[in-house]
Order: sequence, then C-alpha cells, then structure tokens
Amino acid sequence: MTATSELAAALTSSSRQPVPALRIAILIPCFNEEVAIPKVVREFRESLPTAEIYVYDNNSTDRTVQVARDAGAVVRTEPLQGKGNVVRRMFADIEADVYVLVDGDDTYDPLAAPMLVQRLLDERLDMVNGARTSDIKESYRPGHRLGNKLLTGLVSSIFGRRFRDMLSGYRAFSRRFVKSFPALAAGFEIETELTIHALELKLPVSEITTRYKERPEGSASKLRTFRDGFRILSTIVKLLKSERPFGFFGSIAAVFFAIGILLSVPLIITFFETGLVPRLPTAVLVVGLMVLSSLSFACGLILDTVTQGRRELRRLAYLRLKTF
Repeated sequence: MTATSELAAALTSSSRQPVPALRIAILIPCFNEEVAIPKVVREFRESLPTAEIYVYDNNSTDRTVQVARDAGAVVRTEPLQGKGNVVRRMFADIEADVYVLVDGDDTYDPLAAPMLVQRLLDERLDMVNGARTSDIKESYRPGHRLGNKLLTGLVSSIFGRRFRDMLSGYRAFSRRFVKSFPALAAGFEIETELTIHALELKLPVSEITTRYKERPEGSASKLRTFRDGFRILSTIVKLLKSERPFGFFGSIAAVFFAIGILLSVPLIITFFETGLVPRLPTAVLVVGLMVLSSLSFACGLILDTVTQGRRELRRLAYLRLKTF
C-alpha cells in the first residue's frame, strides 16, 4: 500500500469504528511564482487528493494569481509584503484539522506530504518538519546551506536540539499549533519563529528528511542571503531576550561585572599601598559598571518571572484547542 493510500485509509476509517475524514489544508505563500505554481498545485493535489489547496498571493506582478486559479487552487491575497505576514493571514483565515505549509517555488517534494501528515497523525504531534537534503549544488546553494547550519546550531544550543533544518519551508501542523501560534514575524524569519515557539512550549514535534529540488527555469529565489540572514539572526536575538531574559540580561550583567573587576584591581592595589585613589575617573567608571551590572541582573530576574507567566498563558491557550 502506498503512503497516499495508507493516509486515505487513516483519514476515513479505523480498526474499531468509522471516523470522520479530517480536513487537510495545503497552504502556499506566493510572490511572483507564475512559472512554478501550476506544477506545485497539480502535484500536491495528486499527492493529497482530499486536501484543499490555498494559494495566498503577496503582491505578485506577474500572472501568479491567474495561473494558480486555473490550476484549481483557492486563491487569496495578502497586501502586507513578507512571508511572515502571509503565514499569519493564512493561519488566521483557514479552518482545517491538518495544515501543510509549503513554498510555491517547486523546490519541495510533494510525495513527502503524505508522510508528513501520516507522522503527524500516527504520533499525535503538533509539527513535523521537512528537513531538506539535496546533492544538486544549484538547488541548495553552499552559502544558504552554511547559514542554515550556523543558525540552526545557534538555536539548538539555546532552545534545544530537536531539528536539523530550522529554516525549512515545508512543514505539517496540527490545528492546535496553528491556532495558538502568535505569528509576529514579517518576512523569512517566520520559520525561526515557528521553530522556537515549538521548542519553548515543549510541543510534540518530529522531523523527516525530504528531497530538495532545483528551481524551475525562469523562477528566481526571493531570499537574499545576507539581508535575510541578518534578519533571522536579529529574530533569534529578540526571541532570546523575550524567552530567555535571565540568560540574556544575566550575560550582560556578567560582562559589566567582569570589566568592572578588571578595572578595579589596580585601584584596590594602589589604595592598600598608599591609602589614596589617584585615578578618580576610573573609580567612577567602575562604580557605574557595577551599578549597570546590578540593574541588568535585576531586570533579568524580574523579566524571567514575567516570561514564565506568559509561557503559562500560551500553554493554556494551546491546551484549550483540539488536536485533530
């Protein structure tokens, strides 16, 4: 039995009693993907025939809207530019039991979609990530591959090592995840936010390896390596500050404290030898550094308590929703 037929059986029956078919929504954010989107819609319809396919256009200047509609997708628009804005709108608008998020550039393997959904259902997970693998140099550029490893490694070291490809745009979600996800990012940093949200709430997640293809001829990547890389790094720092405030401000406090101690050692030695403090500006600087260190440490303690309360509220909001 193929993965698609197994999935269809799981969605329509069980060994004990019939169950209603689950609603599956395939969410495709698009910007100028006239060349690729018809094939993406067609192949995902073949891979998950019971799913509803939604294409959200993000101010395309080509014929993306028309060709996606001709291919049979439900087409809607989001005027705020940026992938994060599109994902926020899709998560708010679409009602389903299972969601599959995929880019519209025809680089992800549609045959992996049933496996993503099946893993989500079988293990009752909230997110299954499609980790990209490719032997084709042009499909996954070395700069992007290196940046992904560095950023994924950074997030793993801070929030937990549960994913190998944090920046993948191919994922399956439960309704509970989608409807409790805050979606604050505006651009390509949305994948980082999705990952850290799951790690922070310790949600049940998994990852499978998926084939990553070269873009079709005539289609251009919207990702800018350095600009978007810095935006993703900035998002990680912001989420570190908001989700790990004690570690963030505690590190700043430690730096101020260490500099203050180093500067104060000569002053203390001179004071014990002569009874004088000849370098008054340095002494004032040391006092200022120690004050800043104490304030940073106190901010970390207070904000850590606030963050814990916010995390509990997010968890309660998540638990109020059904999984499937």
